[in-house]
Formats: sequence, C-alpha cells, structure tokens
Amino acid sequence: MELARRLDRIQPSPTLAMGARARVLKARGVDVIDLSVGEPDADTPEAIKEAAVRALAAGRTKYTPAAGLPELREAIAEKLARVNGLPYRAENVLVTVGAKHAIFLALQALCNPGDRVLIPAPYWVSYADQASLVDAEPVILPTREEDGFKLRPEVLSEAVQGARVLILNSPHNPTGAVYTPEELAALGEVLAEAPGCWVISDEIYEPFVYDGARNESLLRLKPELQERAVVINGFSKAYAMTGWRLGYAAGPQPLVAAMTTLQSHATSNATTFAQVAAIEALQGSQASVETMVRTFRERRDLLLAGLRRLPGLSCPTPQGAFYLFPKVSGLFGRTWRGQVIQSSQQLAELLLEGAATATVPGTAFGTEGYLRLSYAASTERLAEALDRWQAFWEEMEP
Repeated sequence: MELARRLDRIQPSPTLAMGARARVLKARGVDVIDLSVGEPDADTPEAIKEAAVRALAAGRTKYTPAAGLPELREAIAEKLARVNGLPYRAENVLVTVGAKHAIFLALQALCNPGDRVLIPAPYWVSYADQASLVDAEPVILPTREEDGFKLRPEVLSEAVQGARVLILNSPHNPTGAVYTPEELAALGEVLAEAPGCWVISDEIYEPFVYDGARNESLLRLKPELQERAVVINGFSKAYAMTGWRLGYAAGPQPLVAAMTTLQSHATSNATTFAQVAAIEALQGSQASVETMVRTFRERRDLLLAGLRRLPGLSCPTPQGAFYLFPKVSGLFGRTWRGQVIQSSQQLAELLLEGAATATVPGTAFGTEGYLRLSYAASTERLAEALDRWQAFWEEMEP
C-alpha cells in the first residue's frame, strides 16, 4: 500500500511502543514491571471525577468553542498569573486535546517548510517527529551529563541565528533536569539577540520538583520574550489525568487565534465534560498534587540507591519530573546469556526478556548509552524491579 511520504520521516512513539510490548507480555501471564511509560500511577482525584460526572448528568456533552470553555480559559489564565507570574488573559489561552497536541499546533502555526527547530538532546520522543511532520528541520543541540543535560548558552548562541523555534522543557523528560533561574536567564539573553526565534516552553512537569529546586518560567524572567513564546502545560501529569487528554497553550493572541483555527479543523474542541472537570482541578484542593510530589521523591531516592549498587551503571540525582536517566554504556561489551550488550536498545530488550522490566533506551531520546526509567510505580514494584536487576547483573559476564 502506498502511503504519504511524510510517514517515512517519523516512527511510532518508542515509549508507547515499549509499553505496548509490556502489555502483550502481561496478557500472556508474564509479571512485567513497566517503568517505560510517563504516566502517574495514582488515580485521578475523586473531586475531579465527581465534577465530570456532574457535568455529564447536567448534559455538558455538546460542542464548546474551539478554544475551549470560557470559564476554563479564565481559570487557566488566573493560574498562570498566580503561580507562574505570567500576565495572560483568557484570550491568550487555548484548551487542547493534550499538551502533545498543543505543541503540534504551535509548530503548525509557526513553521514553514525548511524552518529550523532547535531541540536540545536528550529530548522527548515526539519533538523531532512533530517538527518533521510540519516539514520543518529538527536541529538537535548537544548537552552534557556534567552540565546536568541542560542547554548551554554558547551552544544555543551558535545555532539560534536564523532558527524559527527553540523547544525548551523544564522539568525535563527524560533526565529530570530542572533549569535554575540563572540558567534560564542566560538562555534568555541569547534569545534576546535572535528576534526571529520563537520559544515553545514545555512545562507539563511543572509541580514535580525536589530538593529545594524551583520551577521557574523563562517568560517571567525575560518578559520581553512573551511576544514570541508559547507556554505548554496540561492536566495529565499533575492531576493524573493522562487518559482525559486535556492540555493548554498560552501565548500572544494572534498565535493562539491561529492555533485555534487549526484545532477547529482537526479536533474541533477538547472533550466538554473533561474541560468542566479541569476547572475543579485548578480551583479545588491541591492536596493530591502535593502528595504525589512527596511520594515521587521517596520513590526516586529508593530507585537511585538501588541502581547505584549495580556495577557499570551510574545515575545523577534528578531534581524534577519522575524519571531517572542512568548511564549504561559501562555495560557495553559485557555478555548476558551469550549475548554481547552493544546498545541501550539491546539492553532494554534484554531487561524485558530477562528481568521482565520495561524501560526505554536512550536512543529514543536522541542519546545513546542511557536508559529512561519512570518511577511512577509503587514502592513495592520498584523494590521488586531492583531485585530482578540484581539477579540480571549477577548473570552478566565481563
């Protein structure tokens, strides 16, 4: 069958693909511990679910404006002002079918064929493919583990002139890095010298910061960038609402209007009763978010301690999100059951086969030699995963 050539430029999401493989094994009776998917294991808070039920009972099942319910847009604008110090109004906000679609709409609205989209590596798996789908050129910018996998101003300076978009993500997937205000300000100084470059600021992991780290907004620190930047956020991570598919974008009104037009021809609008529930998420108790942050920090520490006992593996301490990104290249060349480990992809496959543990190889994020582990699993499951990895390590030969 002949399909569109644009499909040649992309691949299925590696994180979802690994999760699908884990589910197939589970269906066959294998007790797989899935550390591959970026999804909180907590359930959506009851108050949010109850708000959705009330909305359904009240007949809130019709179309909304393409940009979203006015009252939700107002609530998002209020949150952005109160929490993030960003002076957006409802007209600057678009409610989308997940934060992923918000990024895609922004790229569609901003990029012409051949435009350069700057993406620091490691990067979330969909950034580069989404840029390719809008016929832009993804330009991968290197980072270093010794810098916390954060983009350095001098690297940005070398690439930013003539670029159309920089995608910046903090807290960061897959590494858990969190940019300091000083680091963001330094990047902002470089961006100030490149007036043609827009910023897509992906802040979906906003509440998940640890050890005194602060989740700061580049656009609050450098308000002059607000006229050429779009903030991306949503409800999936903070409120354990991944399946609800609800995100938002905030930016200059002309850009938001263009993205709204695109959405009107794609998804029409985000699900109506989910939007009603999102108002409760923003305006109701935040205790569930605070509990999840504390729980994730404890799990991070448990998993870190266990991984650091495994020879040939090293892992920095992340200050945000809910991932570890251990370096596994020290295992390359070692043998497990007659198979010489040569890549992170192969190691991930062997861990699934030999330890019934699903992870994601660093190559999925543009960086070989690492694995991404999600600690969005119970303490008991994480401890079991470490036991299985210990047994796997004991079978390895030099």
